Amino acid sequence: MTIDDLRCEIDRLDSELLKIFNQRAQLALKIGELKKTSGLPIFDPGREKKIFQRMKNDNPGPLDDQAIVRLFERVIDESRRLERIMTEGEK
Repeated sequence: MTIDDLRCEIDRLDSELLKIFNQRAQLALKIGELKKTSGLPIFDPGREKKIFQRMKNDNPGPLDDQAIVRLFERVIDESRRLERIMTEGEK
């Protein structure tokens, strides 16, 4: 494969990630709505811990576990921000 071929594959994967990130965000918005109606807190440290552990357990590499946790911390931070918008109305 050439560099251009590899970059095309990266571009394809980036587009797939974009779609998946937005699908995940839609679910986070729905969770925010449910938390609002149920009076549940936005931050659930136990849930986040479980996500990080599951991702580390499922991680085949080459990214190390700490890199995976950092990536998911960012994704979860954005999901929490969306949930906060739903529960508090802030932007």
